[in-house]
Amino acid sequence: MTAIVVSPLGRIAEMAVRHKSREMVSLLAEKQDFHRPAVILAERHLTLAMNDISFAGTGNLIAPQDGHIQNLIDFAKSWDQSAPLLIHCWMGVSRSPAAAALVSLALYPEQNEQDLAKRLRQASPYATPNSRIIEIGDRLLNRDGRLVAAFKAIGRGADTDGNVPFVLPLNG
Repeated sequence: MTAIVVSPLGRIAEMAVRHKSREMVSLLAEKQDFHRPAVILAERHLTLAMNDISFAGTGNLIAPQDGHIQNLIDFAKSWDQSAPLLIHCWMGVSRSPAAAALVSLALYPEQNEQDLAKRLRQASPYATPNSRIIEIGDRLLNRDGRLVAAFKAIGRGADTDGNVPFVLPLNG
């Protein structure tokens, strides 16, 4: 069994090499430039252009949408799990932890949402998963509000400077 590595943008190369990742999901603002680590296969790099906001209609910002989350779910289901999946956003605190939770549920739908939320909190006391990503994932993965409730129950993470990557073990 492998895991999901959650990282801030500034540490993706280090985390990719350390954990021997070959696949990556990037959740960043549109047109935000960065270099894909050489160890990540170009054809196994999913970029989702979205801002870290929890509601639509905020000027030129792009809120997470159903299409983003469906692409994430589809990518997750095509991951062979032979090496850890690297998921990152700008700080590794909101979008990427939410995406990690959805990837875990997409792959192992039998797991309990509360156990997943607690496992994520144990892996990172700082994670505050983006509520809109969680809400969309809850609906697309047919969790009937249980995922939203589980993440509300663990609350906001502790304050951080965003330089705290973590590993979320998969529940397989």
